Amino acid sequence: MTEAYADIRYQVADHVATLTLDRPARLNAWTPAMEQSVARALQSAARDPGVRVIVVTGAGRGFCAGADMQRLQGVSHAAPSGEALPTAADASEASDMLERELAAHYRGRFGYMFAIPKPIIAAINGPCAGIGLVFALFCDLRFVRTDAKLTTAFAQRGLIAEHAVAWILPRLIGPAASLDLLLSARHFSGQEAEQLGLVNRAFPPESFEGEVQAYVRRLSHEVSPRALGIMKSQLWKALFQRFDEAAALADREMVESFKSADFKEGVAHFVEKRAPRFTGG
Repeated sequence: MTEAYADIRYQVADHVATLTLDRPARLNAWTPAMEQSVARALQSAARDPGVRVIVVTGAGRGFCAGADMQRLQGVSHAAPSGEALPTAADASEASDMLERELAAHYRGRFGYMFAIPKPIIAAINGPCAGIGLVFALFCDLRFVRTDAKLTTAFAQRGLIAEHAVAWILPRLIGPAASLDLLLSARHFSGQEAEQLGLVNRAFPPESFEGEVQAYVRRLSHEVSPRALGIMKSQLWKALFQRFDEAAALADREMVESFKSADFKEGVAHFVEKRAPRFTGG
């Protein structure tokens, strides 16, 4: 039986879980129900052995226009960002699929996404603002349409750099560019986002969907799912490790990889000059 989700659509096909933010009439503006649905869907994808890659996108012509402004009008001064419900991180703490060491270090609203043991890709298909942009930054990879409009938006709402965006944004584009985007709250294009290093690639509207699908297929079929999960964990752990700790972890994981079925298949398909058949083992 398919699980029901509010404000999103969730489907799995060909080793890919797709989460579609689904309030197109409101440019997929963020709601508490959407947040809880996203957390539950990500947990479902993490648990599903058939899922190797997770893609998040928006229905209609936008990715996410930020928090629903109609809801924000009724916010009291004591309610951060208008969200009285538990955060997605609270909803995810019980998940047995979260990488425990990472989950302990990356608490907060979206930090749990780093502990999902599968790559999460944001396919930014249109306007992306405020909390929608923050959410995209916590995905592992980002692709955007060149004509998409993005903005941090917070300063124009009388808000601050929310949800640890002041931590993650400088790590992607540096302090000076981060201050520009946060302080001015100006709009910038997907093309500029690529130039800044905010996204991995920007594609023209006519080729965006095909380019994203091609990249996703590479991750879901041509590389080891075991390697993907371990490398994601290594990278996010490295941000709070000393060099010697990161090197020691890599040495241990290398020894374990030699024992894996995916390592054997990685060598075999290269020698036999055929397409890989990775299992994740």
